[in-house]
Amino acid sequence: MAAPTELDPTDRAILRLIQRDATVSLAAIASAVGLTPTPCWKRLRRMEAAGVILGRVALLDPARAGLPLSVFVAIEIADHSAAWIEGFAATVAGMPEVLECWRMGGDVDYLLRVAVADMPAYDAFYRRLTAAVPGLRNVTSRFAMERVKGTTALPL
Repeated sequence: MAAPTELDPTDRAILRLIQRDATVSLAAIASAVGLTPTPCWKRLRRMEAAGVILGRVALLDPARAGLPLSVFVAIEIADHSAAWIEGFAATVAGMPEVLECWRMGGDVDYLLRVAVADMPAYDAFYRRLTAAVPGLRNVTSRFAMERVKGTTALPL
């Protein structure tokens, strides 16, 4: 795990702005935080180099993009070896339906967030996953009924 980067109040203000809208112009960011464009640009580049800013993306509505079914997949495994973990990570990295994969503490070893078009698409994903990954002890699927809150913005 990387050491946290020191962020001053101006850095945090810049980050709050671009989390809300990554298309905002450099001039607008600089004006909003009380800087000129050059020092603001340098701060952005420093935070990108430090890995604080991972990328800038467009957020899509899953349903309107044809992927309305969100599934949370809890996985318990039998093999905790480094080789198995690397293989599992490589397998899920190659599955575009997997939006997130978290290694967990507690009674579940991994938690996946999966987006698919419908139940047959999830069934096909499930079959590919279980065929590709040996040593799955238990796979439990939970289907989202409604997204009550969703954000990508960190509380800075």
